[in-house]
Amino acid sequence: MTKLPSTTDIIEDLEFFDDWEERYQYIIDLSKQLPELSEAERTDDRIVKGCQSSVWLKPTIDDDRLFFDVASDAVIVSGLLVLVLAAYQGQTAKTIVDFDMDNYFKVLDLERHISMTRGSGLRAIVAKIRELATQHSS
Repeated sequence: MTKLPSTTDIIEDLEFFDDWEERYQYIIDLSKQLPELSEAERTDDRIVKGCQSSVWLKPTIDDDRLFFDVASDAVIVSGLLVLVLAAYQGQTAKTIVDFDMDNYFKVLDLERHISMTRGSGLRAIVAKIRELATQHSS
């Protein structure tokens, strides 16, 4: 499995760029690091509802840690998924539930620079992962 950058790495990398065009390109480049779902694993029951693009999410649990294989039909969304997985991949359910994603997005200054529908989709992905983590911790 490809090692994803940490949230700290992403924050520092994005701060390096002068404008949002460069930041978008960085986010698109991140999509190459995404743990990918095969076509056979892209089933209807794995689709995240609330996303304009198609997003599939397959959770697995290993030694009380949650891992996510994901896919999207949009390259920018795939990059945004890496931003989310940087916070959640390989974490315990409690860590996932306790992570302040709102603050993380605020630090990234992300939601001012993506469309409202893309922002809603990103929130739907976060909500689905948090829901899975909450179910696992119960």
